[in-house]
Amino acid sequence: MDERVILLVEDNPDDAALTIRAFERNRIKNKVILAEDGLEALDYIFRKGKFKERNINEEPALILLDLKLPKLDGFEVLKAIRENEFTKYLPVVILTSSKEEQDIIKGYKNGANSYIRKPVDFEKFFEAVQTLGLYWLILNEPPNLSKKL
Repeated sequence: MDERVILLVEDNPDDAALTIRAFERNRIKNKVILAEDGLEALDYIFRKGKFKERNINEEPALILLDLKLPKLDGFEVLKAIRENEFTKYLPVVILTSSKEEQDIIKGYKNGANSYIRKPVDFEKFFEAVQTLGLYWLILNEPPNLSKKL
């Protein structure tokens, strides 16, 4: 059975730790892979660099993508995902502190499945992660990409 991996693309160590803690607190047991910049995220997704030997069955079931990233920003990562035939259907949720309306519009325009602002309040953040995990990892029915479209 394939591992339902969560790819967390987050450069802030505190936000990454908080997100992982929220998954644990909400009993979301999926393996979380942390990418600390946009290039590392694409390396994981496309099995390059230090991830060239990663298990092909560890495709991300969900990508949580921050926008403000070093090396390659979240919009560029999203664009690369959507332009590739093999990754264009991966669920990508923008999880960011940006409240800019232009970022929301640009995120959806570039193919984000959802846009969530990181709540400042810890309890609200834990609730948001619980809902996110329930929807994307349990309720959502992803396409079977191993079959020809």
